[in-house]
Amino acid sequence: MAPSVLEITPLPEQSPPREPSPAEVEDGYYQPIPSRRWYSLILDILDPMTLRQRSSHAHPHHIFTDERPRTSLSAKKEQYVVTETPIPEPGLTPTLEKRHRVIAIIRLACILVPVTVLCLFGILHIVSFALNGHALLLQDDLHFLPDWGHPGKIGAGLAHYPTDATRDVMPIPVHSHNDYWRRIPLYEALHYGCTGVEADVWHVGDDLFVGHSTSALTPNRTFRSLYVDPLIALLDKQNPLTAFADTKNHGVFDEEPDQTLVLLVDLKTDGPTTFQKVQEQLEGLRSKGYLTYFNGTHTVPGAITVVGTGNTPFDLLTANTTYRDIFYDAPLGMLYEPSPITLTDLNVDPSLSNLAEIDDYHPSSAGQGKTGLPADTPAYAFNATTSYYASLNFKRSVGRVWRGKLSERQRKIIRGQIRGAKKAGLKARYWNTPKWPVSLRNHIWHVLVEEGVGMLNADDLEGAAIEDWRRWKHEWYV
Repeated sequence: MAPSVLEITPLPEQSPPREPSPAEVEDGYYQPIPSRRWYSLILDILDPMTLRQRSSHAHPHHIFTDERPRTSLSAKKEQYVVTETPIPEPGLTPTLEKRHRVIAIIRLACILVPVTVLCLFGILHIVSFALNGHALLLQDDLHFLPDWGHPGKIGAGLAHYPTDATRDVMPIPVHSHNDYWRRIPLYEALHYGCTGVEADVWHVGDDLFVGHSTSALTPNRTFRSLYVDPLIALLDKQNPLTAFADTKNHGVFDEEPDQTLVLLVDLKTDGPTTFQKVQEQLEGLRSKGYLTYFNGTHTVPGAITVVGTGNTPFDLLTANTTYRDIFYDAPLGMLYEPSPITLTDLNVDPSLSNLAEIDDYHPSSAGQGKTGLPADTPAYAFNATTSYYASLNFKRSVGRVWRGKLSERQRKIIRGQIRGAKKAGLKARYWNTPKWPVSLRNHIWHVLVEEGVGMLNADDLEGAAIEDWRRWKHEWYV
């Protein structure tokens, strides 16, 4: 604190101070000593500069009465006028003092604002607890007429209608990857509005079993029990025969009955024999007209679109040129634009291997798009009459994502592949995308949607369904 000089001047003897009359107070002759406010004490603690400012604004004629005797022989009271004159510090200017004042106010705000916010949240929490945990800002009507529609209650027989199995479900272009792993296969995906599900099938004995590996197979988890029969039952409800309507082409979603559901069948065992067994077990859907099919000239949309991947033989799938209701999961890397390529081109130009995954498409090995696919198969063979999806391993094609963001080169690869899929009339789909951290996963999802991907491959269905993809999409349904 800046030094100061104290000047003590004795006052002549005078009569004791008297109380001012009301008239003097009203006329302004009496000026009481100004009192300090509560925040001045906080400012004194935060910034010693305020002490100097306080002394500079002291009352000019504040009379101090000394109650102590001045000498040991006299007990006479003496009065003095004490005047404090602060000695200014070198270089101290009014601007600097104002700056100190602003700093002190900012420090005070940094303390008071968080405390005030925490207090408000605490009050809201207490009020919410007092209201039995009910939301303060949202209305909850679940307890309004809870017995509505029950037998013998109000609205008996009025609570349900024939096609309410997927009531209030909005379909979204999300593919339920490895759907059979979920707690409730098929239905959980439909609950979140997924328009694509996936089943890995194994041809063992005379039946098709569903599982990720042979060690996960069980006698009761079959292709029919998990997917074919539930879909037939659901579609029968969505296409009721009543006195009011005789619908036949409605899909599983009540909100959008024209939306097809993609059933991706990943053949894990021998391609030709497993493919024939899949065709056989789809007869229940086929006989009722629920399948999308190619009639020799164009594709007729249906409630269910079956897509073969894994060991699905492309040559056997396309052998029938007048009718087919199983479509191919095309290799997305071969559709890269502006330079369509073939498997033969990959052997000539190794620089294209990052785009098309040469190892994945070699017909001598097993896996997606490898069985029954001749080495010289051109890119134009994959179109809307033979295929539906165009899929690719994201990690092997696009590469690792460093620093939590796709590079411009990676974006160009994605853009070219999706452009080629759109040109062929197919829906681009990337699998093996990063799942963690969530921020990286969401970043890749946003980029794919921005670039116009046809179907978003997801393991976390809730995370995919909770996003408002309308903010990010350029073209969603391709």
